[in-house]
Amino acid sequence: MEAPPPGDDRSFAQAGPAFATVARLAPVDWVIWRDAAAELAAVLPPGPGRDRRIHHLYLPVLFFSAAMVRQSPSRPCLIGLQAPQGAGKTTMVTHLLALLPRLGLRGAAVSIDDFYLTRAEQLRLAAAHPGHPYLEHRGYPGTHDIGLGERTLAALRSLSPAGPARSVLVPVYDKSQHGGRGDRVPEGQWRRVDAPLDLVFVEGWMLGFSPVDDGALAGDPDLAEPNRALAAYDRWHRLLDAFVVLRAADPSFVVEWRVEAEASMIARGRPGLDRTAIEDYVRRFLPAYARYGGAPPGIPSERQLEIWLDAGRGPISPPVGLGLGAAG
Repeated sequence: MEAPPPGDDRSFAQAGPAFATVARLAPVDWVIWRDAAAELAAVLPPGPGRDRRIHHLYLPVLFFSAAMVRQSPSRPCLIGLQAPQGAGKTTMVTHLLALLPRLGLRGAAVSIDDFYLTRAEQLRLAAAHPGHPYLEHRGYPGTHDIGLGERTLAALRSLSPAGPARSVLVPVYDKSQHGGRGDRVPEGQWRRVDAPLDLVFVEGWMLGFSPVDDGALAGDPDLAEPNRALAAYDRWHRLLDAFVVLRAADPSFVVEWRVEAEASMIARGRPGLDRTAIEDYVRRFLPAYARYGGAPPGIPSERQLEIWLDAGRGPISPPVGLGLGAAG
């Protein structure tokens, strides 16, 4: 069923794969749910699957997030969002932030992409690992400034009404620079996030990944260095209060999603990689999707939400035999 029958959006929403998890956290306010659904329907492109994305993906994440905020009343709640490249996480977060005032909440968002090494630092990293397929360009564990991310997330957590800080500068990484290879912009161009604040979405394709045993890397020794680098990312994970995981039912979906995202950026007049280059870039990430996934170990299961996606980025029930915390 792609759309709710007339007048029966409640039953349609309850049939979604994530609804039961959300309903266990708090009673659903159906007036707010329907108003939010109408607002999303007015701004999302019409077509097959739109209502499923609204009722089975966007609104479950919205109401899950609101429930997490209620458990962190004294400071902003940091909610991690792990989703594959091109899955639409940034678009979703943008719409969720616009909906938060309907629940009386104020929110902001940050991407781990903004914590990438500068272009000069990335070139030095690549030179130190010549020919390394995962460290040649930005993206993999080891290509981020861990300290910058930790300081930024900790500062955002301090933006409570009673806290000493009233604003935080968030780094900005411009992926269009250097022919699509990207670079961090000067500090004078960073974003300012102001208090008061209830919620911060922290999103990234590998946010939450944790190191695996060396045996799990068999057949791909190039993963050893990124796997070791993952240990440092716990400095980010321990600052998170809750976690949302969006999983591709098949990792190969990610290639086409990312190609579409790059084409959209180019269509908006911004520099980007051509299809051959972006496919080469994205295929380097498939080994990571095969070995990592799920929320970081420090997040209790009751503060996690997992939703699987089909080839069209539509929410579906978990594949048989897989569930929260399983490797994707």
